[in-house]
Amino acid sequence: MAGVRRPTIRDVARLAGVSHQTVSRHLKHDPTVSPMLAAHIDRAVAQLDYRPNLVARAMRNRSTGRLALVLPAGDARSSLDVLAGANEAARHAGFAVEVVTLPPSELHGGRMEELADSGLYEAVLSLTDLRAAERQRLGGAPIVSAPVYDAKMRGVGPLSEATRMSELVTHLASEGHRDLLHLAGDHAHPSSQRRRESFLHTVQELGLGSAGVVDCRWDATRARRAILDLPEDTPVTAALAANDLLAAGAIRGAVERGWRVPEDLSVTGWDDLPLGAWMTPSLTTVSIDHHRLGAELLEELLRVMRGEDPALDRPTITEVVWRESTGPARPR
Repeated sequence: MAGVRRPTIRDVARLAGVSHQTVSRHLKHDPTVSPMLAAHIDRAVAQLDYRPNLVARAMRNRSTGRLALVLPAGDARSSLDVLAGANEAARHAGFAVEVVTLPPSELHGGRMEELADSGLYEAVLSLTDLRAAERQRLGGAPIVSAPVYDAKMRGVGPLSEATRMSELVTHLASEGHRDLLHLAGDHAHPSSQRRRESFLHTVQELGLGSAGVVDCRWDATRARRAILDLPEDTPVTAALAANDLLAAGAIRGAVERGWRVPEDLSVTGWDDLPLGAWMTPSLTTVSIDHHRLGAELLEELLRVMRGEDPALDRPTITEVVWRESTGPARPR
């Protein structure tokens, strides 16, 4: 049976009502293509599910059409969304992404240069930090370091940014909460460290009372125990958890004590896991747009490839999602 013919750049041009040269210029990010024509082309590309013929382009331009995205070996749920965003941005620009995972011992010592000099890729994007010598090399495909994970796949950089903790504390204070508890994650994680620091700093700055920080190490059982261990006459009316799993443990502990959430205890989480929206009560949390982060990092790589300056003042990828687990403070 004959295979289905893949759409070509001329098919995109016909559907968009432009010349195939204009489509080619837009896919190469030519700024002279008007926004209106660019929108028509983007719609045609999406409708036809157009993918550039990488083999033909390689023969014509001596380029592979492939980008390498390097990750430390490990398991991080967020990396799936980051990679999806990067892949979508690459595909839109006419490139294919290949993910390369390396153990910590191979992240340095020439392995990155081998990838860049292999002739397989037009550029290499590392999602972990590189040494200065690896970033400043001459020749071969460009290497861009955009650290969002450390060598153990723990979130760093934009994934550990914690200013939303200050927003949570400030809002709870405006709702009358004066004594707060922080349920911290594993202190070895930069994200946990920064959320803890932001909590303590904001509580002190606003003159609030703090029941301190309980190290829960991402273990919901420890968060549940922290709530159960609060004294009967505790003034605490809000518990801010370092992630949604700890927040769920805190709510379980509150229910076991006979407390209502949020009437007796407001609880917040972090990460905006899908289950949080369906809990009773639904969970106030902080969402992280991993997909947009991946797309922005890939677009940064494309800018380097085109010899353009890096983007400045990127908007934050976090946002507080206010739900039913927080409310005004009430006296015990």
